[in-house]
Amino acid sequence: MKGKNLSLCLVDDDIIHQFIIKKLVQQLHQQERLLIFSNGEEAINFIKSVSNGVVRLPDLILLDLNMPIMDGWQFMDEFNSIAPDLKKDIKIYILSSSDNPDDIERAKEYERISDYLIKPINEQQLKELLETF
Repeated sequence: MKGKNLSLCLVDDDIIHQFIIKKLVQQLHQQERLLIFSNGEEAINFIKSVSNGVVRLPDLILLDLNMPIMDGWQFMDEFNSIAPDLKKDIKIYILSSSDNPDDIERAKEYERISDYLIKPINEQQLKELLETF
């Protein structure tokens, strides 16, 4: 995994969780690029702004569900509308504190969601996830 320069995007309004993911990525993969957005709107705007530009799109998005401004479900609806125009297949993983079976089932309705993970993610889970790339 090291040397691949994976671009990872975290969309989560919880600053403590942002810090934890940042530290885990640094421990596991010092060369990885980590983008952090506090809500879905910031992330969608970034993806739209770089979709045909010089800046690289993320390879992987870790998406929280419960956020202000634009939540994870709204992000997914917007992402699905722009995904056909993207020049990259971006993998999306829900990373939520919700273990609600309705949320887990709803995530399965989105073909672009690769998996549903429950917070907090630990170092081993993140390592296994990154190694799939």
